[in-house]
Amino acid sequence: MNDQVSRLGDHSGPVLRTPLPGPRARRTVAEDEQVTSPSLPRAYPCVPVRGEGCLIEDADGNVLLDFNAGIATNSTGHAHPRVVAAVQEQAARLLHYCSSDFYVPVYAELCARLAGLSPFGEDARVFLANSGTEAVEASLKLARRHTGRPHVVSFLGSFHGRTYGSVSVTGSKHTYRDGFGPLPPGVFHAPYNDTFTHPDGTRTTVPGYLEDVLFTRLTAPEEVAAVLVEPVLGEGGYVPADADWLRGLRALCDRHGILLIADEVQTGCGRTGAFWACDRYGVTPDILLAGKGLASGLPLSAMIARAGVMDWPVGTHGSTFGGNPVSCAAALATADLVTGSLAENALKQGAFLLDRLQHLADGPHVESVTGLGLMIGVTFASARFAAEVEAACFRRGLLVLQAGDRTVRVSPPLVLREDQAATGADLLCEAVAACAAAGIR
Repeated sequence: MNDQVSRLGDHSGPVLRTPLPGPRARRTVAEDEQVTSPSLPRAYPCVPVRGEGCLIEDADGNVLLDFNAGIATNSTGHAHPRVVAAVQEQAARLLHYCSSDFYVPVYAELCARLAGLSPFGEDARVFLANSGTEAVEASLKLARRHTGRPHVVSFLGSFHGRTYGSVSVTGSKHTYRDGFGPLPPGVFHAPYNDTFTHPDGTRTTVPGYLEDVLFTRLTAPEEVAAVLVEPVLGEGGYVPADADWLRGLRALCDRHGILLIADEVQTGCGRTGAFWACDRYGVTPDILLAGKGLASGLPLSAMIARAGVMDWPVGTHGSTFGGNPVSCAAALATADLVTGSLAENALKQGAFLLDRLQHLADGPHVESVTGLGLMIGVTFASARFAAEVEAACFRRGLLVLQAGDRTVRVSPPLVLREDQAATGADLLCEAVAACAAAGIR
C-alpha cells in the first residue's frame, strides 16, 4: 500500500474502489453543507484529499484523473516537487510580511521575473494581489486614474470575478449580478468576436459594434478608459478570440487612446502553449492580468502594466496579503517549470487531445471542439447534455467542468502525459456515447 501511495501520479487514469461518491465522500459532503456558504457552486461531490501530477485521491481512496486542475489553477500538477520544495524553504524562513509597507526580497524578485516575461519586455511594473478578481479591480482603478476617463468596455460571455468592480464587467451569467445592484456605473458590454462576412465576401475584422453602435450612440471613445478582454473566453465557454478581431481591437484602442487590458487570469502561465495567450495572437496589451495557475494553486495574482501606464502615486493602491512570500516562491518555481518545458508540453498534449476529440463534432450532440493548448472546450447541443456528460465523466473518475451555457472544458495540469491524455479522451468520448445512448437531449 505504501508503494502504491508513493506513486499516485504514475497512474494513467482512474482507479475506482467505490462507486462515486463513496461513503466517506458522502459524509464529508453532508458535514460541509451544514456549515459552508450556500452560495458555493459545487459541481459534483468530489472530495480530494491528496494529489500528485494529474491524479488526485479522494476520501475513499479512489484515484481520479484531473482534467480541470482545480479550475486551471494547478498548472504544474498536484504537489510538484520543485514547487513544494520552494514553498517549504520559504515557509521555514518567512511566512509573511506585508509587501505594501516593507521591502520583501522575494516580492521584488517575482515582479522582476514577471516584468521580464511580459509582452512589454523590461518596460513594465507589477502589482501583486491574491486572486484574479483583485487583479481585475486593480486594473480598473489604474486605467481610470491613468487616463482620467470614466468608462470601461468588456464583452458578453466574459468572466472577470465576483467582487463589485469585477462583477460589473462580467458578462457571462446574470446569476453573478442578480440581487447585488446597483453595480458600479460606467461599464458597457459588446459582442465577443464581433466579426462578420459581407455579401461581397469581405470580412469585417475591426470590432464593428464598438465603432458603429457604442461609440456612435452610447459614449464617445474619448470617455473610455479601457477595453477589457479575455484572449479565450473562460467561464463563457472556452471560446478562442478570432485573431483578426483581437488585432482589430488593439488597433481600435490605439486610434482612440484607450488602454487594452488582457485578462489572462485563466489563459496565462503556459496554459495555451505560450506563457501568455497574447503571445499566440501577436497582440500586446497595455495591462496584463495573471492569476489562477501563477503559483500552482497558491493564492496569488498579478497586474502587469507598461511602466508609463502604472503611474499612480504612493498610497493609491495596496494589499496586506498580496504577494505573500510563500506564494511568490511558488510562483518563481512555477515560472521556471513553465518556461522550461511545460508550455511546450501544453502545446503538444493540447494538439493530441484536440485530434482525439475532434471526431465528436461529427455526431449530433456536439456542435464544436475548439481550443488553444490545454484549454479545450467541447460544446454540446444543449445545456442538459453538457451537464449529463460532466456527471458521467465524474462517475468514471474523470474530472471535467462545465463552462458557458453548454460547454465542457478540458483544462488538465500542464504536466499531462500522453498516456493520461489518451485515457481522458477515451473516458470523455465514452461519457458522450453513454449520454447519447440514454436518450439525453
